[in-house]
Amino acid sequence: MNLTRRTLSALLTCAAIGMGSLAQAQTVFRVTTIPEEAATEQIRKFTPLASYLEQALGMKVEFTPVNDYPAAVEALVNKKVDLVWFGGFTHVQANIRSGGKIVPLAQREEDTKFQSVFIAKTDSGIKSLADMKGKQVSFGSQSSTSGHLMPRSFLLAANINPEKDFRRIAYSGAHDATIASVVSGKVDAAALDITVWRKFVSENKVDTKAVDVFYTTPGYFNYNWSVHADMPADMQARVKAVLLALDPANPQHAEILRLNRATRYIETKPENYKGLEAAARSAGLL
Repeated sequence: MNLTRRTLSALLTCAAIGMGSLAQAQTVFRVTTIPEEAATEQIRKFTPLASYLEQALGMKVEFTPVNDYPAAVEALVNKKVDLVWFGGFTHVQANIRSGGKIVPLAQREEDTKFQSVFIAKTDSGIKSLADMKGKQVSFGSQSSTSGHLMPRSFLLAANINPEKDFRRIAYSGAHDATIASVVSGKVDAAALDITVWRKFVSENKVDTKAVDVFYTTPGYFNYNWSVHADMPADMQARVKAVLLALDPANPQHAEILRLNRATRYIETKPENYKGLEAAARSAGLL
């Protein structure tokens, strides 16, 4: 029943975005992101960027959060939005769903060597991936790169099969919820985005004496800003240029970058995400 509600909610969100696009046509540039954290946090993080885009592009920009990862994929595939902040895996999913028509424009410098972390209570006795056997474990969204795909891929490489070796698998839906599931004791261990973990630690939202990292993955390509290939080439170039122009030496830009957990944005290319597609296929997720 919960899945049905979430799916319906996502469809309604996409429908609302779609109605807005019909009414406002070319005058509004529409932006959304995968909901890696709560909607309120997404709005806080991305509203300043939307304001910057509005000024730089010279047109109204609307940022609309969606309810789950698949909704973000469907929104761009169906051209209900113009620009989406995807994880690497959702970019791959959208590209496959669209028949190869999703164009990655820019990624954070951090996304060239992204990492996931596995966390557990410090008194749990879990000190390695092997110690997770027989435990209750949470991932984030099933479509999350850093919260599911790559952690699962590294587990499989270590000869650990989540379905066979874990007592229970949960999916929290978002990285902040993943942390909460370990803190509350709902699960014994969990995997998530390293930048969300670091943010929680820096803001004193988690006590590392009670819950901490026991394994950090090798690096991989991750998040990007993507558009649909049907967007005119000159508009694609403008959007890319505006993102790449964010300058950490400019105080206004520095705040936008800080909120996006980025040092700066750099160019990316489709080839960067071929490894993620291969990992997803190997893990049985595509």
